[in-house]
Formats: sequence, C-alpha cells, structure tokens
Amino acid sequence: MAPLPRVVIIGAGIVGANLADELVSRGWNGITVVEQGPLSMPGGSTSHAPGLVFQTNSSKTMSDFARYTVSKLLSLEEDGQSCFNQVGGLEVATTPARLEELKRKRGWASSWKIETRLLTTNECLELYPLLDRDSVLGGLHIPSDGLALAARAVQLLIARTTKAGVRYLDLTPVTGVERSGGRVTGVTTPKGTIAADIVISCAGFWGVEIGAMVGLPVPLLPLAHQYAKTGSLQVLSAANKPANGANLPILRHQDQDLYYREHGDRYGIGYYGHRPMPVVAASLGSTPEHVDEKNMPSRLDFTAEDFEPAWKASKKLLPVLREAEIAEGFNGIFSFTPDGGPIVGQHPTLDGFYVAEAVWVTHSAGVAKAVAELLTTGRSEVDLSDCDLARFEEVQLAPAYVSETSQQNFVEVYDILHPMQPKESPRNLRVSPFHARQKELGAVFLESRAWERPQWLEANADLLPDLPAQWQPVDRDVWSARFHSPIVAAEAWKTRTAVAMYDMTPLKRLEVVGPGAADLLQRLTTSDVLTNPDQATYTLMLDNAGGIRSDVIVARLEARSFHLGVFSPVALDYISREAREQSRQPSKRWVQTQDVTGGTCSIGLWGPRAVEVMNAVNALDVAQLPHHGFRKTFIAGIPVMAIRLSHVGEPGWEIYTSAEFGSRLWDVLWSAGGVHGVVAAGRAALNALRMENGYRDWGSDMTTEHDPYEVGLGHLIDAAKEGFVGQMALRGRSEKDVSRRLRTLTIDDGRSVVLGKEPVFLDGRAVGYVTSAAFAYTIRKPIAYAYLPGNVLNGAFVEIEYFGRRIWATVTEDPLTSVAARRERPQVFSRVMEPVRARL
Repeated sequence: MAPLPRVVIIGAGIVGANLADELVSRGWNGITVVEQGPLSMPGGSTSHAPGLVFQTNSSKTMSDFARYTVSKLLSLEEDGQSCFNQVGGLEVATTPARLEELKRKRGWASSWKIETRLLTTNECLELYPLLDRDSVLGGLHIPSDGLALAARAVQLLIARTTKAGVRYLDLTPVTGVERSGGRVTGVTTPKGTIAADIVISCAGFWGVEIGAMVGLPVPLLPLAHQYAKTGSLQVLSAANKPANGANLPILRHQDQDLYYREHGDRYGIGYYGHRPMPVVAASLGSTPEHVDEKNMPSRLDFTAEDFEPAWKASKKLLPVLREAEIAEGFNGIFSFTPDGGPIVGQHPTLDGFYVAEAVWVTHSAGVAKAVAELLTTGRSEVDLSDCDLARFEEVQLAPAYVSETSQQNFVEVYDILHPMQPKESPRNLRVSPFHARQKELGAVFLESRAWERPQWLEANADLLPDLPAQWQPVDRDVWSARFHSPIVAAEAWKTRTAVAMYDMTPLKRLEVVGPGAADLLQRLTTSDVLTNPDQATYTLMLDNAGGIRSDVIVARLEARSFHLGVFSPVALDYISREAREQSRQPSKRWVQTQDVTGGTCSIGLWGPRAVEVMNAVNALDVAQLPHHGFRKTFIAGIPVMAIRLSHVGEPGWEIYTSAEFGSRLWDVLWSAGGVHGVVAAGRAALNALRMENGYRDWGSDMTTEHDPYEVGLGHLIDAAKEGFVGQMALRGRSEKDVSRRLRTLTIDDGRSVVLGKEPVFLDGRAVGYVTSAAFAYTIRKPIAYAYLPGNVLNGAFVEIEYFGRRIWATVTEDPLTSVAARRERPQVFSRVMEPVRARL
C-alpha cells in the first residue's frame, strides 16, 4: 500500500481547521497546519465573523454546504454546549417585491429539503415581538438556521485534531511554495521548509497572495463590511444569558441590506448597503503575535458616516433601537468573488496545490468535507461546478475584472436578481465574428462567461403578424416575462419550418493531439470514439463513481488528432490535467491539448430547408453527410469543418471556421438562405427547441451528482467498451432500477412558465425540483425537466410551486416532439441522440 501523502494546510481558520478534521476522520495523517497568526485567535475573517447561518440559497451546492456546516457545528460540543445556537432564522419583507422573493426562496428551500414556513405579519411579530408592525408585510422562518460560534469551533477542532496527530505551527507565515517536476514539494517559512505532497491554501482573503507564489490568479477581492454593536438594551437582557448569547432568531432585513443578531443584551448589526471598500491583503502587514477581539488584521476602523443610513433603517424596523446608541463598530474584511461562489480546486498546471478560498462560515464545514472527499476519493459527493476554480475563463481572472465584478456582487448581495439577469458591466469583452451582423439585426444580448450572446433579434418582430395561431406565444407573468420577448416564438417557428442560423461560437472547442490522444479519449469517454473515422461521437465523461463530469463531442480528424466540443472550462481543465498526467508516463503516449475557441467561430445552421441552403452554396459534400458525419471542406472558398448534428432536433450542421473568415461565412449563408426564409435566432429559441427534443443541459439537468441512467442517457454507455473512467461504478445499474429519473413535465394550464429550481410535489410531498424550463412553442405549452422518483409513470399529475402557488403539471413522454413529428417528418426527428445542449 502506498504511503499516505504529506499534507500542508495554509490557514487555521474555520476552513483550515475543519479540513484537517475531515482528513483525520478519513484516516489521513501527516498533516501540518501553518498559521501566520496565533492559534488562539488567528486574526482572519473567522475571528470577527458574526456567525449568522442562513442555509437557503439558489444554489443546491451552497445549501448542501450550509446544511452540513449546521450539523457538524451542532455535533461539536464542550461542557454540554454545542458550537451552534439554533435559534432559527427570520427574513422579513417590507416591500411587495421582497414578499414575492421570499416565496421564491421558500421554493428553493423545499427543493433542497430545508424546512421553512412563510409567515404573515402577525406571525412575524409573534416570533419576533420587537419588529415594527407597520413595516413588516410578512416573512420566511427557517427553524434550523442559527448562529455559528466559529472561533470556539476552531479551538475545539484544533484540540481534537492535535490529539489525532495534526501538527499546528502558529506565528508562521508562508513565504513560498516549493515545487519540482510540475508538483508541489513543500512550503517555505521563516522557520524552514515543510515537505508536502499536497498543499491546500485555506488562507481566506490572503489567498490571493498565496496564489501569487505559484502563479495562480485567485479571483477573489477582500472587501470591508460594516458591523456595529449597540449599547446595553434592557429588553434583551435575560437571566444567565451569556455575553454573546441569543434567544431571538437571527434576522435579515434585505430590503435595506441589513442583518441582526443578539450579543447578550446588545444588538449586532451588519450592513451591506455602503460603498464597496476594497482592500489589498498584502497592505495589512504581518499578523502580530498578540491578537484580540478588537485588534486583528481583518478588523479595520469603523467609518460611522457610511453607517448612517443603516442606523436610520434599523430604528424604523426595530423601534427599541430608537433609544439606543451605537457603542462600537468595525469594518471587517471578507472575501467576495465575481459570481459570489467559493473558489475550490486544484491549480491547473501545478499538481498537488489546491485552494479552498472565499468560503464564509456558513459553508465552511461543507466545503472542507468536499475538499477532503476530493483528496481522499477523487470526487466530492456534492457537485462542485458552482465553486470550481476552473469555472472562470481566462479573461475573468484579470484583476480589473475580479475587482469590478466582486464589488458589484457586494452591492447586489441582498438584491432581488432575476436568474437571467446579466452583468451591466464589464460588457463586450468577448464577441463572436458575427456580432456586428447580429447588432444590425437588433440582437438583444445577455452575457455569460464574458461572452455576448444574442437572446433574440428584434428584426424578427416583422414575422409576428405571419405567425400561425398554433405558434402564437401566450402572455407571461411579470417575472417570467423579464429578459423575454414574443419574438422568440417567431424564431422557433422559422427553425421548425424553414431554416435558422445560430451563433454557436461560445461553445468551447479544443484540439487533442499526440500519439496518446486516442488512448486518452478512449479512457475518459463512455463511447468508442474510434469505431467510425468519419463520424463525430456524442459521449459522456464520468467521474470514478459514475457521476457525469461533462458531455462532449469528439471528432477524429486524423490518427493522432481530435476536435472536441467540451462546452465548459471545468471539462477543459479535467481533460488537460489527464493529458498532462498521461504524458508523464514513460510509454511515449504524450498528449497535448489546446483551447482553440478564441481563434475559431461556429454557426449552427438548422431547419428543414438547411439542405437547400447548403446546396445553394455548392457544398454538396456537406449536404450529403450522414448523422454525426463530419468533413473538412470549403464553403464559397472558406475552409470549414462541418458536423452533421443538431441542438434543436432539426436537420443541419454545426459549421466551424477560423475567426478571420467568420464574417464572410455568415454573409455567404445568410445570402444563400434568403430565398429559403432564413432567420438569425437566439439562445431563448435554442433552449426551448432543445427541451422539446429531450436534449439535456450539463450543469443544470445533469452534474456529477447524477449518473447516465438517471438522466436518460444510458444509451451513451458502450456496453462492449472496457476501461473507461466510471465503468466499474456503473456495473449493475440500469434505467430500470434508478431511484430517481429526469422527467419531462408539461404545464396543464398552458400558460405558467417557470424558470428553474422550483420544487415539484407529488401527493402533497416535495419529491424533486425543476432543472430546466421553457415555453415549448411546437406544442404551445410550457415545459420543464424535473428529477422525480424512478417509479413515477407517464401521465402522473404533479404540482410545481411557483412563487408560493401550486401549478398542475403532467409527466409526459420524452421527447415531446417524437410522436406527432415522426408521423409527419420522420427524417427530421430521428431518435438518434444528437448533442443535447443549449450551448450558447
């Protein structure tokens, strides 16, 4: 048996101490935790964090992390007292918009199995008598929320893990990271070098500085956040109440960017409504030998003028404060990121160096557990795509981008944000070669991963008067109508009945080359990618437990050269890492991967008249390609590669060329398609059409928490293939015996369009949640995908909770278009599974 790796954890805050504990509980030893401050109070964010734990989040991953944190802190006890005061949580609404938002949030809680209850004004006052009755319209009560005693938990974890053999070195700053042959070998400190096979930076907002030691941009920004305490209040005093004790629920007043907790007979007030206050961690200097509650590097001077609006709003919500004063305050430093998620994962090119940064107390134990699982078993039980270090594109790692977007995230932390709401700035960082043409057509752009992506094009409004009755869109409620247009119906109609051009440039493309390329892809994918040399293969990449890492399109260009569509930076990181590891082997099976997305572009040309367009440009070799066939050729003198595949269920091709020819390729196809009714279409139509055809989207419909049989993609598992990652885990599984299954739902009222993450109820019990949703224009009904128990049959009636009301839906055969369409156009709606993504 190989010896266990030597581990160095940088930082003894709530994340580092939890990680040491999680590794010890899994049998690892040889662990050293290095801390620049004193162990008694390290002086980072943990040391001043107010400890409020609200578990409900739009992200299932983040809610899972928070639930585990609560359970672990409850189990940490000293003298019969746990490290979690489960007083519950109360979020109040003082505006009608917030009241509706609390209904949506209750839906998330039901989806993620967190008990909550919507309260009337009177019920809010019964639970929290100090509220101003005239201000509160209602609230959301979460009984299992509460206060984390973070600093105390750290001390108990340090004591427990020290007994188990973990070595702690305090007052020991890390000054460098040793490496050799692409791997970490240790960390350097003023006291010498500590040998290590694995180094995990849990340095909090100092993580940027640690990352710089190994050339790793860590996309977080330290920001100061105001926290104040009142003087003593008689109404909060109680016999035997500890100085920091609390009896009332933790309270959030998000309409004014405020939260509250008790500190014995005083109120603690946190405020996000002030101007962003960015901090450079390196400017804070060395952590002193003596740190106390009021003197620590992460605690800056209070700026009273910034707190004035918060104090005014607090006295309105809590009248008892009108006779109180602010006794003290500070501006505490926390980590913010461009999208609000933690940063977890391994350095892209330095093996053995991991980060677990920008983790708040709320999610601390959950993140530590996930990282420990990653290190000990190779995978986390909770999907990490929402917080994977590799989720950011290179442009999103630029300091200016991180600073601006993280500050905006601070400003919006309590705002009511629509799930499709794009960043207002920075914009136009990444545009395809077709961008100018799309602007001429009135494209309405949304943004994702810094790409500008047309949602619909206003020029197609001219088609609405000709739209047949059976294709007419329905009126939507105000929420689902945001970032939407009835023009989408016209684009879907034209795709189904004529031909449409879709900008597929944001799909991530890479080349995999070398004598070991075929072996690598055979090992990483579930299909035989070598069987048909002129056929692209739609396949899956799994983890070692059979969870879906990604779907991928593989086209073998030459014996040692492959074109891949991998669709996410996380998948690219995985393939590149595996290629590098294989290239280290002495078998001369080296592989190189290159991301070619930025130098290329792609058009999806789809519809029943797509063949006529291709014939019009004399691309007969492309027009005659079979399903999944591909060819490198020329269209009007432009070098292209075309693959016969569809993301919408209509015949056509994904056509690639280099960026320099992109504008001309668009013009050639647009001109040839004019007589055939061609339109440019956007992402909204693409999403609706792909769902009508039963196509799945990685990241929403499938993640590492799902296996292929649950998702309905079991046919992508080649039964004759041996040795691929995840094969052993799938043995004995089938679609017949899954406990849950992704199902298609049609909304019975024909009008209610949901947006995703809503809970689904069967016989009054929450049994699943919506993963994707759209309006299916081909059948003129809203549709949704949802995970339901495996024994639920077609025709079953379920309810979707949408803003507090229940909507009836029917479990329907998948795909929706199959029965009617096969009768009319069997060649169009083939059951051959095409790539199943709305990839824009």
